[in-house]
Amino acid sequence: MGYKAEGKIEKIFDSETKGASFQVRQFVIEVTEGQYPQMVAFQLVQDKCALIDDYSEGDMVEVDFDLRGREWNGKYFTNLQAWRIGRAGEGGGQQASSADSQASSSAPKPAPVAASSDFDDDIPF
Repeated sequence: MGYKAEGKIEKIFDSETKGASFQVRQFVIEVTEGQYPQMVAFQLVQDKCALIDDYSEGDMVEVDFDLRGREWNGKYFTNLQAWRIGRAGEGGGQQASSADSQASSSAPKPAPVAASSDFDDDIPF
């Protein structure tokens, strides 16, 4: 299940390498929905770390993310894992991967409606 948030980028952190080959990057946006502004930290992992490269602090963005949680040694951790970032108001954003775009392009599309002069707009209800 995906979630969406919109706000102004407050901070972009450098990528960090965890272990031999795992890469993580965080960024924070200020979400102004509701009465009080909230600073919300998101995490990018592996090849998604580059998604934030085209943005600067102060930019308005829309972030698509998943809610992730895990247990480790009796402690529980929650992450907001971003997978798409786009400029606010543009609707869409950068695709997370070509697999995502291929999945959406292979979805059946409605057939176009042909305009004709003999169209009967008498609806039976």
